[in-house]
Amino acid sequence: MADNISAVTDAEFDAQVLKSDKPVLVDFWAEWCGPCRQVAPILDEIAGAHGDKITFFKMNVDENPVTPASYRVTGIPTINVYQGGEVVKTIVGARPKAAILNELADFIN
Repeated sequence: MADNISAVTDAEFDAQVLKSDKPVLVDFWAEWCGPCRQVAPILDEIAGAHGDKITFFKMNVDENPVTPASYRVTGIPTINVYQGGEVVKTIVGARPKAAILNELADFIN
């Protein structure tokens, strides 16, 4: 599983994500989700390369139902980027690394 990405819970979300000084990427996932398993190592690689510019977290939607519901996360994997307490980017579904890097270009370049 991802080594560069810490888990975040509903209880920690406000402090860890919304109040962060830098952009935060949250990967909403679940154990039973195949595409989530495809995207996890890609995000781990990106986190290893760009973790200085953007903070990476993953949130298990089965264990933490409050936050996904409040952001209308219906399909997973959903990747949200938060900046200044707001969602500034949403990526839904598994994508290849190049596509994810392209989506994150504003934050990591």
